[in-house]
Amino acid sequence: MPDHHNADAVRRMALLRFAIIAELLAAPPPQGELAAAIRQLAGRTWSLPDGSPTRFAFSTIEHWFYKAKDAADPIAALTAAPRADRGSRKAIDDELLAALRRQYALHPSWTAKLHAANLAAIVRRDHHGRTPPSYNTVRRTLRSRGWNRQRRPKTPGQVEAAKRRASREIRSFEATHAHALWHFDFHKASRRIVDAEGKWHTPIVLAFLDDHTRLVSHIQWYLSEDTQRLVHGFCQAVLKRGLPRAVMHDNGSAMTSAEFQQGLEDIGVLSKPTLAYSPYQNGKKETFWAIVESQVLAMLERVDPLDLRTLNRATQAWVEGDYHRTRHEGIDTSPLKRLETAPNVARPAPTFEHLRLRFTQRVQRTQRRSDGTISIDGVRFEIPSRLRTLRRLTVRYRRWDLSEAWVVDPRAGDILARVIPLDLTANADGRRKPLAEPAVVPLPPGVDDDPVPPRLRELMEAYAVDGLPPAYLPLDDKDES
Repeated sequence: MPDHHNADAVRRMALLRFAIIAELLAAPPPQGELAAAIRQLAGRTWSLPDGSPTRFAFSTIEHWFYKAKDAADPIAALTAAPRADRGSRKAIDDELLAALRRQYALHPSWTAKLHAANLAAIVRRDHHGRTPPSYNTVRRTLRSRGWNRQRRPKTPGQVEAAKRRASREIRSFEATHAHALWHFDFHKASRRIVDAEGKWHTPIVLAFLDDHTRLVSHIQWYLSEDTQRLVHGFCQAVLKRGLPRAVMHDNGSAMTSAEFQQGLEDIGVLSKPTLAYSPYQNGKKETFWAIVESQVLAMLERVDPLDLRTLNRATQAWVEGDYHRTRHEGIDTSPLKRLETAPNVARPAPTFEHLRLRFTQRVQRTQRRSDGTISIDGVRFEIPSRLRTLRRLTVRYRRWDLSEAWVVDPRAGDILARVIPLDLTANADGRRKPLAEPAVVPLPPGVDDDPVPPRLRELMEAYAVDGLPPAYLPLDDKDES
């Protein structure tokens, strides 16, 4: 049974390590200055996932940097490897496992705590000097075998921003390497367009702008602003230009959504949200919107009515044919020429299917033992029978597309199964696949087990050792017959 709590703690530590060395990866120091940069990081105090302060040694940060420097997935490279004995059993050998199996077959309604107490009594009775397995060990074993308890039926922020601006200086900045930092945002157009049904809309443009070169990684117009369109545009930008090291964005609902933030973590891109009510931090995007309005939309002013297809085709042609080749005042050259000469820290783009899976929401769900299903946003999904022993499942899905979801390993993130919504009509035919192996092995014939459980027998024998009569008075002799 996967330890979800431990897996989450391991991942949080990996994200902390990545955050510490992210600046070294995005803007590698010049030759000879790496040691000084690492020494500066070693002198800082960092907060562990539990909030406690700590510092990391120079050699530790240096080790993290070289592990993640050329890794395709920096987060995975910085994640602690699982223990070599993970998944093996030491406290419960085959003999005790057989005893636990018999115990569960006789008493399926017992709690794990009661199973642990009686198994400990067996150890004390039959295995002198041996340490009984702990409650947690017994509980994990029961769950991993699918021996679940069978219960008996029962009846039913602007003021703070102003203070910050008054007390802190505002400075312009620029990344030192191409694709070290991307800016992105949505922007509403100053004019409306019409669709094929004759409905009017205010289009919204999404663009990704490289901080160092001012190159537009991708730009596209949509009819609305949401997570689905943000992921759609970002994946295209990555496939065109490669993976950036960091992105800067505001705190809109699409940017802070679980799907998008989870995707950035999985592909090793650092998320840098701007401070609340501080749009000046993303000022390069505001300047770019003014250029789009004054050039693209201005050239389309006589195209009436204007539709989304025409707007997108015109914008793509302008970006590639004009904007990328024209001198930019901020860099004193064109974006394409600066890209040719600038040091580049972009990583190769993964496949589209890889990106499609990463930009999903990661949640945990409890599998319903009665029919092997889980619920996601009100929709029931059918879990394959081979995963029936997993009580808690780590699931990835997209809120805008509930036609499928994926059950994944909570530590490595590997896909265990693709699941689809429950089809009640298809299940009505009565055909059922046999289980791969029985969840509970029945008692072999001829086994003469003591009907009194081990723990109760142990207490009764200990009570009888003192030689005193039982501390009660029978009503008559017939009661004891």
